[in-house]
Amino acid sequence: MTESPPSPAPERLTLSWVDSPIGPLALACDDAGVLRGLSFGDGLIKAMRREYPHAGLADGAAPAPLVRTLAAYFEGDREALTRATWSLEGASAGDGFRARVWRTLAEVPPGVTISYGEMARRAGEPGAAQAAGVALNRNPIPLVLACHRVVGADGALVGFGGGLERKGWLLRHEGALLI
Repeated sequence: MTESPPSPAPERLTLSWVDSPIGPLALACDDAGVLRGLSFGDGLIKAMRREYPHAGLADGAAPAPLVRTLAAYFEGDREALTRATWSLEGASAGDGFRARVWRTLAEVPPGVTISYGEMARRAGEPGAAQAAGVALNRNPIPLVLACHRVVGADGALVGFGGGLERKGWLLRHEGALLI
């Protein structure tokens, strides 16, 4: 996944919606077209107010490159999301354990799952599986930072804000074998 170079918190975010096989996706992008937020329908505005409290929000068109990237992913190019440009710079939770969990998500390749405990270990806090789950629940760009790839220690589909049916669909779409 392509994290954009460090930049200050955005002054403005453009909100847009695109259709997908798993339902409408709500997007928030900065003026450079960098993805700052994604939601499976509801919740985007709340998340953007939490992470970027000083940014103005306005409706607009989704950046064409991002729309093409999402379309390629849903058409079967499971590596497409690694080409999406995104940023957490300036986010309220842009530092600390939560941000480490989010950035660690970018390293989990399509078709692979890991447990919450493994996520916590990789983010530098072995034994903090529950805290990793809380951080994943606050992920401002799910799908691109693929929290659907994190499963229970026994491989169970648990804890996905987009719904377990959607999580299962995404893992099947990516060809993931559950651990």
